[in-house]
Amino acid sequence: MDHDELRDELKAPAILFPDQRDPASAYGVAFDLLSRREPRQALEVLDPALDLEPGNTGLRSLRAWAYLMRAQLTRAEDELRALVEENPDDDWARHALGRALERQSRFADALPHLRLAAAMTGDPEHEAAVLRVERRLAETGETSYDELA
Repeated sequence: MDHDELRDELKAPAILFPDQRDPASAYGVAFDLLSRREPRQALEVLDPALDLEPGNTGLRSLRAWAYLMRAQLTRAEDELRALVEENPDDDWARHALGRALERQSRFADALPHLRLAAAMTGDPEHEAAVLRVERRLAETGETSYDELA
C-alpha cells in the first residue's frame, strides 16, 4: 500500500448533514469542504444541489473552485466563462477564469481577464497575476489581445 492509499484509508469521512442536497445547505457544506481542500467531496455535494437549482450562481462558483482545485481546467474554464458572461462584474469569476487560462499556458487569453479583475479590485494578488502573465507573454513572444486592438 503506497502513501496516498494509506492516507485515503485513514482519512475521516466527510461530515454529512440531513438535507445537504438543499441548495442553501449544500453551499455551506461544499464551502467547508473546499476550504479543507476536499474538492472531490465538495463536488459530490454540489452536483445534486445543482440538479435542483442549475442556475444557482453561488453553487456554480463553488463547482468552478472545485474544478480548479482538481486541475480540471477545461471544466473550470467552461463554468467560469458562463459565470462571467452572465455577470461581467464578478471579479472573482473573472480572476479565476484568467487563472484557469494561465494554468493552461494560454497567456494571451488570460491577460484581459486578469487585468480587468485587478482593475476592479486593486487586490495585490490580482496585480501580481497580471505581472506574471505579462512576463510569460514577453518570454514567449506572444501577443495579447489588448496589443492587437
